[in-house]
Amino acid sequence: MTLFTAIAGRRAPAGLALDALTVAAASLLLTLSAKVTVPFFPVPLSMQTFVAIGLGLALGPVRGGAAVLFYLAQGAVGLPVFAGTPQQGLGLAYMVGPTGGYLAGFFVQAVVAGLFAQRGWDRQPLTAMVAALVAAATIYLTGLPWLGTVIGFDKPVIAYGLTPFVLGDVVKAMLAALIFPMAWKAIADKADR
Repeated sequence: MTLFTAIAGRRAPAGLALDALTVAAASLLLTLSAKVTVPFFPVPLSMQTFVAIGLGLALGPVRGGAAVLFYLAQGAVGLPVFAGTPQQGLGLAYMVGPTGGYLAGFFVQAVVAGLFAQRGWDRQPLTAMVAALVAAATIYLTGLPWLGTVIGFDKPVIAYGLTPFVLGDVVKAMLAALIFPMAWKAIADKADR
């Protein structure tokens, strides 16, 4: 059970319309997160990874993954949904650039986080943090090889595409470890009333 199914199961009948609306709204949230950066050290925090992981934790692997795929499809057809768009380009031209592997990694993050959520890892702070950290790490499985392919493996790919972001990933995992257990507690408290 995910937060989505816990809430939607009590308030509305599950169905294709609800799923479609949820996926569309979640993709909009991902778009908004692409436009937000938080000052941080050594690089500003992008909130996209946090939202991708959060979508998985809240919606599960199928709905969370679908929301990210819908977001990527919007970007592929040229909508300015990605960070730095339209200034840095649009559509497929943007997606095949240095960040293309990280964009694909958002999907992996949402699915992995969703699988953890289905197993209840988002209900306690420690397991929620582990789930968020593991999901955060998966973006590098697609991001780093793609970055190396685009800029050349003779460049310091790890220094460009991993090292500056590790501390931010830990902070975002800590944030998930606070938010998701609190949300489950609020649902349980409401059910007890």
